[in-house]
Amino acid sequence: MQCELCSNTEALDAFIVPPKTDDAPENQVVVCSTCLNQINEDQSLNPDHWRCLNESIWSEVPAVKVVAFRMLRRLSDHDWAADLKGMMYMEEDTLEWAEQEAASALIHKDSNGNILEAGDTVTLIQDLNVKGASFTAKRGTAVRRIRLVHDNAEHIEGKIDGQHIVILTKFVKKSS
Repeated sequence: MQCELCSNTEALDAFIVPPKTDDAPENQVVVCSTCLNQINEDQSLNPDHWRCLNESIWSEVPAVKVVAFRMLRRLSDHDWAADLKGMMYMEEDTLEWAEQEAASALIHKDSNGNILEAGDTVTLIQDLNVKGASFTAKRGTAVRRIRLVHDNAEHIEGKIDGQHIVILTKFVKKSS
């Protein structure tokens, strides 16, 4: 047996990937003590150690992908980590799981003060010029299955006309 992140074979332990609360095998990752300490922020991150994620991002195990995504997000100030995170492919439910931990710390609210959650549908309350695109998102446009920006409670992500964009929460209202 080996660490599912760095392939170390010593001092292994099971790590339950939050926010899952049960110890079902699909919610666990086998990790070494070095990875576990850095995941739990018991010690500062050693960016060179996490270059091992180059292989872990391709794992078939969703829990491994979730941990890899979260660690790459924490290391995003390093170009190589941002590149790796950009190469990752995850099913939508796995991506939502990966984003849950950080999103739970922030509360995203629409223009009326309603709490937004990942997967909600919102409606634009005014026309928005989309930077970097050649169209204007019209008032009344529905944006389905939004994603919450993990580090900014005033931003959400969604698709309009097939274009993935960031939208300020003050320009949307939650749809019923």
